[in-house]
Amino acid sequence: MAEHITKFDVSDYLTDEDSIAEYLNAILAENDQDLLLSAIGDIAKARGMKQIAEASGLGRESLYKALAPGAKPRFETVIKVLNVLGVNLTLSPAKHPA
Repeated sequence: MAEHITKFDVSDYLTDEDSIAEYLNAILAENDQDLLLSAIGDIAKARGMKQIAEASGLGRESLYKALAPGAKPRFETVIKVLNVLGVNLTLSPAKHPA
């Protein structure tokens, strides 16, 4: 009997704003900018890159470039995209090891 393994695609699980927020919070905890941009890109692809670009006022190609690993997008761009995705950025005190 042959096993069938399917490729994991996080976008299959990003079905609502709550799951998107949880995913991004887990990514933020990693403190890795490239990982965060990649995660936002995953969510934008799941929701439709063209629609996200239009709703945020960005060109589709510009959005792909802004969310690519190694990109240095403007903070304003990231906030616009997050708002279109239905999530807000909030802050809490950092937890420092004892």
